[in-house]
Amino acid sequence: MEVIVGGGIVGLTIAWRLSRAGRAVTVVDPAPGTGATHAAAGMLAPVSEVTYTEEPLLRLGLASLGRWPSFAAELAADAGLDTPAVEAGRGVDLRTDGTLDVAFGADDLAALDELAAFMAKLGLPVERLTGRECRRLEPMLAPSVRGGLLAAGDAWVDPRRVAAALLTALERRGVPLVRARVTALLREGEGEGGAVRGVLLDRAPGELRADGVVLAAGAWSAELADVEVRPVKGQIIRLRSPEPLLSRCVRGTVHGAYVYLVPRGDGELVVGATQEELGFDTRVTAGGLYELLRDARELVPGVTELEVADVVAGLRPGTPDNVPYIGPSGTPGLTLATGHHRGGVLLAPLTAAILLGEEPELAALCAPSRPRAGARVEALEEMG
Repeated sequence: MEVIVGGGIVGLTIAWRLSRAGRAVTVVDPAPGTGATHAAAGMLAPVSEVTYTEEPLLRLGLASLGRWPSFAAELAADAGLDTPAVEAGRGVDLRTDGTLDVAFGADDLAALDELAAFMAKLGLPVERLTGRECRRLEPMLAPSVRGGLLAAGDAWVDPRRVAAALLTALERRGVPLVRARVTALLREGEGEGGAVRGVLLDRAPGELRADGVVLAAGAWSAELADVEVRPVKGQIIRLRSPEPLLSRCVRGTVHGAYVYLVPRGDGELVVGATQEELGFDTRVTAGGLYELLRDARELVPGVTELEVADVVAGLRPGTPDNVPYIGPSGTPGLTLATGHHRGGVLLAPLTAAILLGEEPELAALCAPSRPRAGARVEALEEMG
């Protein structure tokens, strides 16, 4: 039996895939689906979110995006969602209308032009648009939008629906869910280097013995193992209108600050997200919400007329190079699946596939044994 520590989208996906492969698993989490997954907007946008130093993450993201349509359909069927929704791929509100990345000011437009050139070097399928062309696609955009890039292959999903479907699918498969907090890893013999043989819990039954443990505890992973993962706070606003305000995801740069707007099929619009290095602080602040609404209003003025449905702060698990740790930890019995930062929702299907041995080449990019960012810096300093 294997224990999955963490009931976010990554841990639940791993448990579901392992169970489908015939392996006995147990999920341990005090409140599954309520952490970063609950806060996430659900963008599946490896192209529009590419940055200049993250080509490995781009490769992982593109591969995982390709898995999402079949993943969503299989999950919807396993969770017993209605047949029309399964056939249409909407059981978890998966949408494939692309991402429109727009610029507000002259400096923002110049940065977008540089990004477009970088994307062209990488061979990414994006289309450069004028401001007028952007407004033709999304009439609610402000007249001040200067231009944009359309990443037609990007998609998005509702992470809350995905988590609910995963929990239902696991229940239908008879996978145990232990609602407890893991206080420590249960090791064989003395010291921290002993093989992991289960977990200790903060409530009955007190401990769970296992053949192996998969650590998918997100921002809290470093409390249980020696892994470079830190919390990165993100605040998000959910707005509601009778009809969808946008037909696709809109990402924007407003005076150098990034904001995104993600529409749901039921009229909800998710606006996010701040990136704050404040440790385990999950307070929703007036300043954070103000910045999001201020920048969103510059791009789509109509957001100020929408009802506020929810505000939430979550903690992304960040790593030094923003690439997750997926694979054997180096300690017998302990496997890592953590550090997904902004990409937990996007990378969930690929993470499970890697742990099942389906993607050996991509596994090397996110292996916990890869050179860590800090180690590379120290080596360069010693050489210099």
